[in-house]
Amino acid sequence: MKTESSRQEYYIDKCRKLLEDKERELGRKLTYYDQTFGCQMNFKDSEKLNGILEAIGYVRSKSEEADFVYYNTCTVRENANIRVYGRLGTLKTYKKKNPDMLIAMCGCMMQEPEEQEKVKNTFTFVDIVFGTHNIFKLAQLLYEALITRKRVFDVWEGTDEIVEDLPSHRKISFKAAVNIMYGCNNFCTYCIVPYVRGRERSRKPEDIVGEVEQLAREGVKEIMLLGQNVNSYGKTLENRTTFAQLLSMVGKVDGIERIRFMTSHPKDLSDDLIKVMASSSKICRHIHLPLQSGSSRLLQKMNRHYTREQYMELVRKLRVAMPDIAITTDIIVGFPGETEEDFQETLEVVQETAYDSAFTFLYSKRSGTPAASMEDQVPDDVAHERFDRLLKVVGETARKQNKKHEGETALVLAEEVNERDSSLITGRLSNNNVVHFKADPCVIGRIVPVVLEEACGFYYLGRLASDG
Repeated sequence: MKTESSRQEYYIDKCRKLLEDKERELGRKLTYYDQTFGCQMNFKDSEKLNGILEAIGYVRSKSEEADFVYYNTCTVRENANIRVYGRLGTLKTYKKKNPDMLIAMCGCMMQEPEEQEKVKNTFTFVDIVFGTHNIFKLAQLLYEALITRKRVFDVWEGTDEIVEDLPSHRKISFKAAVNIMYGCNNFCTYCIVPYVRGRERSRKPEDIVGEVEQLAREGVKEIMLLGQNVNSYGKTLENRTTFAQLLSMVGKVDGIERIRFMTSHPKDLSDDLIKVMASSSKICRHIHLPLQSGSSRLLQKMNRHYTREQYMELVRKLRVAMPDIAITTDIIVGFPGETEEDFQETLEVVQETAYDSAFTFLYSKRSGTPAASMEDQVPDDVAHERFDRLLKVVGETARKQNKKHEGETALVLAEEVNERDSSLITGRLSNNNVVHFKADPCVIGRIVPVVLEEACGFYYLGRLASDG
């Protein structure tokens, strides 16, 4: 909405003037520190928050002893909340040294009323609290805190607003994430996301394509299209556009060389989407297709809206259309009522599908979800034993998948200097597998041919194809 964007630009300017006065008083630039927990959506939100802060005049700091600190929180698992509160104690110490320091908390955790109350009553040194629906208001909330010197709480229960045209700061110049939709309508029985992210709402395709075109002009080579369930994109639009159609539109943007997307819900994966993926040279040969369980009985209890057989049929279609596609997944172990037979069905699906990798989770109760009050909670020792067995099978299938490509030459997007060995560059294949190879840092940001010399579990060691 142009009016909302203009309003926030107004507050950015007002905050900038206040900061300039403070800088003259202190004789230095003011700093900010950001800490993001959780999923890709949260990290994308933090890019926007950082863009707003830098437009105001803050300079990013690597230390939490900054003038402005925010935590962008996750609440998918309750231990994520505990981690955040543990970190807050350190900030209290820093704030005693610098009383002008401002501390903000935002994100999914702050959408929960009980967590808001806890921050309000227990962590009284936190100055600003907002949620997932109004992150674009950061400058306005910051201005209110600076002017009134009072705590500011502004959490919305929901919204239909989508405000994207505000400053954003990317940490990597040649890769970018693009939100295509917000919220989730699935209400899986173990998941809190629909309650804290709200109901599905899609951005207009022309706005998405316009953003991708601008990113291409800025030198971005790879984009990640983001949504809680990208396969249901477009259902809320007045002029219906499917995700397959959107992918085709984005694929026509000159300059963009790779297109990724996540997350893809099996219940909405269409034949048209598979056709578009198979026919495109830009769409990466990778799909993240959460399974959660190989038991149709448990899938029904999870409210996933597909059976084991339907999931395996999708896998078959994907493999037929794109024999080289990498399939990754999410799996929950120990969901309420899970029997050994249910777990064996999950192991069978893992072996049949031959996943390239899997994110595996031990089920943990999440307050506010239907699964938390279900009977037949699985004992911890049983869940842990199954979890260990699952990890072993996932590791074996991943090693076999990666071994197939050993000795091949493949295109790799060089992303960064390896953290452990500065002589190596780390990059990714189209199928999302990681490759480490010796090269000059000048290759970073380029797509280069690399010989995959050795498959090492979930990654490869390679060499530039031109090195002989």
